[in-house]
Amino acid sequence: MTARVRTTLVAATAVALSLAVAGPAVAAPGTGGHDATRRAMEAAVEDGVPGVTASARDGHRTWSGTAGVGDRRTGEPRSERDRYRVGSITKTFVATVLLQLEAEGRLSLDDTVDEWLPGVVEGNGHDGGRITLRQLLNHTSGVYDYTVDEEFTRTYFAKDGFFEHRYDTVTPRELVEIATAHEPDFAPGTDWNYSNTNYVLAGMVIEEVTGRPYGDEVRRRVIEPLKLRATSVPGTRVSMPEPSSRAYSKLARTDTGPTYDVTRLNPSVAGSAGEMISSSADLNRFYTALLRGRLLPAEQLAEMTTTVSVEPGAGYGLGLMKRELDCGVTVWGHGGGIHGSSSEAVATEDGRHALAFNFNGDWSGDSKAVIEAEFCAE
Repeated sequence: MTARVRTTLVAATAVALSLAVAGPAVAAPGTGGHDATRRAMEAAVEDGVPGVTASARDGHRTWSGTAGVGDRRTGEPRSERDRYRVGSITKTFVATVLLQLEAEGRLSLDDTVDEWLPGVVEGNGHDGGRITLRQLLNHTSGVYDYTVDEEFTRTYFAKDGFFEHRYDTVTPRELVEIATAHEPDFAPGTDWNYSNTNYVLAGMVIEEVTGRPYGDEVRRRVIEPLKLRATSVPGTRVSMPEPSSRAYSKLARTDTGPTYDVTRLNPSVAGSAGEMISSSADLNRFYTALLRGRLLPAEQLAEMTTTVSVEPGAGYGLGLMKRELDCGVTVWGHGGGIHGSSSEAVATEDGRHALAFNFNGDWSGDSKAVIEAEFCAE
């Protein structure tokens, strides 16, 4: 795997994913008011990725559109109803569950990792007794990101390794052991660095607290109450639910060369850091409900939206990113990537205006342009 493929694969660094699409542009009917968004989607297609599907909510109005193809072999267009792998958008669901558990008095974000997972984070300078749950959720723990490990990269992201190991099951404990074989990035609480290992650990904490896998808690606490019928936690299931499009990757450090169909894979390589499947409409419903306080009490929502500065105009809260757009509008949400699938879901803080979209290719394109078009166009 390459830095580009890894980033758009298991979990985009939290600031802005570069995404992309390719094929003939097809816009849905009734797209008045979203012309700029549609043009940005078409530009992504021209940039080289197979197809885009998007949905927006603005007050009581909804819009959906597509561009490009969902299947390069048949030329079938993308569907507005497509299910797709959402990668690190999973992190917002996981953080929501942990904050619900805090609201119920079952844990504190100031608990250390060792209090719930004794001896799991240790070795080479890692010390779970010095890392809090809050530091896992806002990426200030310093725990090494297992997806950066060179052997892991060759095994699961590079072409030869991917086709040999795409159906392997990897346990959360194994992913953490890959991370702790390296030194920490920094002492807990002294810096910020995006690490997928943090959310693998967060999922393990949820299971330890509740006695149930994190996916069961996400389903019970978020998916079912919000009636997110296109959203699922696949575990080790390699296939995609219908309707869905094919997912494509270069599986190399290049935006040229062969393109591979990577639709079928065992998402346990991402686990609670990035395995979930959803649709654009469901993601809009989720982030709207979250920001309007339907999933968390005011105290926990305030904690979630307390950010650590990442770069000018961008901050990271607890499983939630804050971004100031070029026009001054601020949006909250998350980006995510996994093999052949790059996604974004963002909304204004009041939840009134939301956008979610997916590119079924992971090597080119400009997701920021689509977001800017939706929220900043006159």
